[in-house]
Amino acid sequence: MSVNGVTNSTQTYDSKSTTKTKDTEKKTTGDTSGIDSTAVVYEKSDRSTTEKKVYKTDTATIERLKAEADQRYQSLRDLVEKMLVKQGKTFSDATDIYALLRAGKVEIDPETSAKAKEDVAEDGYWGVEKTSERMLSFAKALTGGDTSKADDMIKAIKKGFDQATKAWGDDLPDICKTTMQTTIKKLEAWRDGLGSSDSMSNEAEDTITGQAAASTIAK
Repeated sequence: MSVNGVTNSTQTYDSKSTTKTKDTEKKTTGDTSGIDSTAVVYEKSDRSTTEKKVYKTDTATIERLKAEADQRYQSLRDLVEKMLVKQGKTFSDATDIYALLRAGKVEIDPETSAKAKEDVAEDGYWGVEKTSERMLSFAKALTGGDTSKADDMIKAIKKGFDQATKAWGDDLPDICKTTMQTTIKKLEAWRDGLGSSDSMSNEAEDTITGQAAASTIAK
């Protein structure tokens, strides 16, 4: 074999080797000319936004408390009616039982007085604790538990107390004043821890006057 033959063979090998090396370099040195270089961009989702809480009026509780108050008020009227009938007096829906009780025109028998005393006792239905709790529950139901409405409910309680004073026709018994103060303190504690304020005022009026009547009968 001639020297030229060896030389030519060597050149041919070198040429192929060089070409193969360049191809390898092209793959390993990151030549992306033939590759889609579009990157996937991940955007951080905004999870810091706080959802606003929705407060919903507790209609079921409101209706239950109203029905209970109506039943209790009707029981008081029925009680006064029976006592008036025993005394030979007439009674109608237009009769102002509050005026009769205030004026002492209803003769209250010992049994009725004893029952009324139980009702206005500390743990009785018309007692300060239970009466204030009912009004607090009514306020929470009206606002759906929204404490930011507590001040509106406090104003409504005061308005209801004024309305009750007018409906009663005179200064309310001390138990009613204590109940209002206790209810306000409970509302303030709840606030610091609707709804329709008119409904709260009406409920407070009915509750306070009912309590006044029971307190008067208990004497």
